[in-house]
Amino acid sequence: MGSSGSRQGQSVCSQFLPEEQAEVDRLFDALSSEKSSSASPRSFSLKALESHIGEALPPEMVARLYDGMRRVDLRRPAKGPSESVSQEQFTVSMSHLLKGSSREKSFMILKMISATDGPVKAREVQKFTEDLVGSLVHVLSHRQELRGWAQKSAPGAPSRVQALAEQLLSEVKFADGEKLLGPEQLDYDCDPAVIEDWVFRAHLVATFLSVVIHRGFGLHWPLDLSTLVPERQVDRGQEFESVLDLLSIIYVNSHLPREQQHRWHLLFSSELHGHSFAQLCGRIPHRGPCLLLLEDLDGHVFGGFASCSWEIKPQFQGDNRCFLFSISPSMAVHTSTGYNNHYMYLNHGQQTIPNGLGMGGQHHYFGLWIDVDFGKGHSKAKPTCTTYNSPQLSAQEDFRFEKMEVWAVGDASHSKLAKSHKSILDADPEARALLEISGRGRHSEGFRQAPDQE
Repeated sequence: MGSSGSRQGQSVCSQFLPEEQAEVDRLFDALSSEKSSSASPRSFSLKALESHIGEALPPEMVARLYDGMRRVDLRRPAKGPSESVSQEQFTVSMSHLLKGSSREKSFMILKMISATDGPVKAREVQKFTEDLVGSLVHVLSHRQELRGWAQKSAPGAPSRVQALAEQLLSEVKFADGEKLLGPEQLDYDCDPAVIEDWVFRAHLVATFLSVVIHRGFGLHWPLDLSTLVPERQVDRGQEFESVLDLLSIIYVNSHLPREQQHRWHLLFSSELHGHSFAQLCGRIPHRGPCLLLLEDLDGHVFGGFASCSWEIKPQFQGDNRCFLFSISPSMAVHTSTGYNNHYMYLNHGQQTIPNGLGMGGQHHYFGLWIDVDFGKGHSKAKPTCTTYNSPQLSAQEDFRFEKMEVWAVGDASHSKLAKSHKSILDADPEARALLEISGRGRHSEGFRQAPDQE
């Protein structure tokens, strides 16, 4: 007899490809094997789910998934949560979580948060988001899918989990248009429309859910993680600990152009290559799009994305794909305002204009500035940087730092170095630095062909 509930189950099943549906069915068979009985419909318990997932996910997320699935009520009239998860509930839940629209995903998120059908409090959404972010790092670490990156501390260190959760929650927009930006709003109600809008705009929420389900349950159909976690490439003998942890990398990487998300290759590290602006200038020009990041002596972590190859010249460069970002104490990305084109600046050896690396603002008043006197910089914004609308990124307006990194993103750009007809001094920053220290000029500078425009 075709009830509305069974029709919904059948329509949801069709969202899976045949081979995917077959795996979902096999997974349910494995979960429900301990309760198989011809006298009652098959289902599985929380204990069975915990046993199957093991240590791949934190217990809090396993319980959320189980509660969300058993609260899916396809009966008419609805009778409330069941005591265990039926095959239809399991299939509908997996389909919503993995293949569903923003509305279907938000439906499951609400079931994972609360047993009631009404609005939930913003603080409940906050706790769910922190559990989701922590579960992502947990499962990637458990499955050994960190793509060359190492944890700076225990997986999902609470401070970075909370920072990324707070950033995701800043996309929550209440019915009156107000955003969730502070603790005073944690008692506000979030109805289904608010959660659906949040899932639609904060795309990392759906991405994290998908990874947690895929890797937590051990599904075998393909899931490409390359645009979520970039491959880490460091030249042999140059191992070091980045100032970023996995969650920070995932957050920054999500804002890069898609074609540049799959790989980061280290170009410069102050820890490896020394506290030298000459070394920096010898290693980063003509290497394609780059991320630069640093940690000031007060522990603030921030940086910028250069969408074009760096060039040493007294003019501004770059385009409106550039952005500034902060990681600690809070996570945020600041994109182009269109007010001016002062996206990137790299200059060295001039007498009358500033020598250093800058992004945004203007001479002597950059959104981010690294001085030629390496280890010093400034981040000026009163109230914000004109180019990127960014606030002061550092703890102090004029700051000092010891740790700085520059990563080329996307495909390796070694060919660009050759294409630009650079001399051995460009390719060997050690030789270049020694030449500059000795006060001798680069006599071949005026005899080479002009580099190709990028």
